[in-house]
Amino acid sequence: MLKTQLLKEMEQYIQDHLIVVEDDEAIYQSAERLEDRMQEEIEMVDLEDFIKTNRQPIFQQVLFRFIDEKGFTDPEVYKRAGLDRKHFSKIRSNEAYRPGKHTILALSLALELKEIQVAELLSSGGHSLSNSDTCDLIIQFCLERNIYDIDHVNHALEYFNEKPLSGGQ
Repeated sequence: MLKTQLLKEMEQYIQDHLIVVEDDEAIYQSAERLEDRMQEEIEMVDLEDFIKTNRQPIFQQVLFRFIDEKGFTDPEVYKRAGLDRKHFSKIRSNEAYRPGKHTILALSLALELKEIQVAELLSSGGHSLSNSDTCDLIIQFCLERNIYDIDHVNHALEYFNEKPLSGGQ
């Protein structure tokens, strides 16, 4: 036998969800509203599944994985990248922070990453290299030639009237 409280809750549930049918138009509208709600729920579930399936690690996770793999200390990295301690601390402590492309490139050079790793780090920060951008072509050239010294890269960028990487964006 069901308890009185449960029966009262069930009665309230029925009152809240019962669709009273007065004519064929009401049935059609109710069915349409139900179908719309179901479609919205299905789309949200599909979206949530898509996000779970396709989400990549955030910039911070990728950066610090590379730092660990390379065996560098934080000060070694930010000094080689031409960043100050405060900026690097912001990167380390704020998961939501996404540095500019120049900062990510400076960190990539400091870590002596290969082209595929640079692409991964840039992508995790919402950026990429383009063959239609002079700065990006200079970076790609330097990566192909294993030129990781930020001063040399900045000199090349300045030679072609491009903004240097030091100081980041």
